[in-house]
Amino acid sequence: MEMPQQYLTAALAAALLLLAGGCEKSGGSEQGQPPAVAVTVSQPASREVTEWDEYQGRLDAVETVEVRARVTGYLQSVNFKDGAEVNKGDLLFLIDPRPYQAELDRAEAELSAAETRFELASNDLVRGERLLSARAISAEEADARRNAERTSASAIASSRAEVEMARLNMEYTRVTAPISGRIGRKMITEGNLVNGDQSGATLLATIVSLDPIYCYFDADERSILRYQKLAREGKGDDLRAGTMPCELALANETGFPHRGTLDFLDNRVDWGTGTMRARGIFSNVDRSLQPGFFARVRVPASGKYLAMLIPDLAVGADQGQKFVYTVNDQNVVEYKVVDLGPMVDGLRVVRKGLASNDWVIVNGLLSVRPGAKVLPSRAPLAAAP
Repeated sequence: MEMPQQYLTAALAAALLLLAGGCEKSGGSEQGQPPAVAVTVSQPASREVTEWDEYQGRLDAVETVEVRARVTGYLQSVNFKDGAEVNKGDLLFLIDPRPYQAELDRAEAELSAAETRFELASNDLVRGERLLSARAISAEEADARRNAERTSASAIASSRAEVEMARLNMEYTRVTAPISGRIGRKMITEGNLVNGDQSGATLLATIVSLDPIYCYFDADERSILRYQKLAREGKGDDLRAGTMPCELALANETGFPHRGTLDFLDNRVDWGTGTMRARGIFSNVDRSLQPGFFARVRVPASGKYLAMLIPDLAVGADQGQKFVYTVNDQNVVEYKVVDLGPMVDGLRVVRKGLASNDWVIVNGLLSVRPGAKVLPSRAPLAAAP
């Protein structure tokens, strides 16, 4: 029995489709590996670098003064705005000067009277000497005139001391700024009685200097020993010479924009913490550094040396060890374990594991594996992502 023509045609078409599908699968298996991944590669940068140790510090004023009353009286006026910047010698407070002016006038009058008495006693002594030569008075009378003259001279010295004290008290009614800097709020207002006694002088305000400014921080014992070794080897500055550079950054700053020097190192290590207090001094012309701010400060931890640097994003971690992927001449990915150093200017120092002519994958790291073929695009390190 013959098959109808339409069934023969359909069977032939199905056979051709099956044959075409089989050919496509066969061709795909012959193509092998998946397409190569595009990556960006760069060679390590070589430059002279200095390693730094970073610490947490706190800013403090070079000078801090508590402004206190030196005479007792009623506060007559306050002549500054709270929190303002003042200059040395500016009038801050005025204590009622009238009682002290009266005391000064009295002391000056007493001095004038003492000078008059001395002049009279001196004239009497001169006349007495002449009379004694003429045997017109006794020796006892002459001695009395000499004693009166010496007593009058002593009275003048005492009166002058009283005048000087009264003048000082008069000056103390004008409370001026002892240093230049920023003043805090007034601690007492006009009309109140202030005490000038040394044992309980009234606190009127505080002033802190602004430029330059200190930053105190604690360095551990091992770091101090390393700095001393660098100084002995001529690779660093002496810690106590005041020439060792240090850099500072505030909490909202990137990098370390403020340059200063290490000007103080304490005379002993703290037994409880194993650290030594150090201090850097920094210029503060723009007043961005304020006493009490926390800051990051760093000091050189090595001499200058030639280092290889790569982007930190090019570094991977594998069970505690660091590695990078490089691309060889056949565009095949290679796995290299590296020994890393600190970050310098946004790049990571590589101590071991890389050669200067290696091409390191800096973009596309997550899309490759060792032994895979890639399509590398070479770029200078500065231009690499």
